[in-house]
Amino acid sequence: MPYPFLSDPWLDAVQELAAEAGTGAMPNGVELNLVVTGGPEGDRELHVSDGVFGSGLLDSAPTKLTVPYDVAKKMFISGDQSAAMQAFMSGQIKVEGDMTKLMAMQAGGGSAADGEAIQAKLREITSED
Repeated sequence: MPYPFLSDPWLDAVQELAAEAGTGAMPNGVELNLVVTGGPEGDRELHVSDGVFGSGLLDSAPTKLTVPYDVAKKMFISGDQSAAMQAFMSGQIKVEGDMTKLMAMQAGGGSAADGEAIQAKLREITSED
């Protein structure tokens, strides 16, 4: 059942997890475009909306984040925010638009316990690559 990070089956599984949990890994109300570069299947355009990842970019999203695949995996699967900060400070992560949306995203969705449970489920459905 583990799927490659950001593959279509992985995105489907993440949406199912969010529907079952009633919350996503990100806070509701945040819309964010995400371009992940250098993945096994090439670059991937995604968005976060209503706390859940989806395919493609949203015209309405006020912020676009461009991030390398390995950093994205550390951020979203391992929950390694220090890797995200280090990548941002070294220029590996590029931000266009409203930075406050990124700050809201860092806050996570729901309670800390909910966030940890979702993080654990994300690790379960994600293959090592």
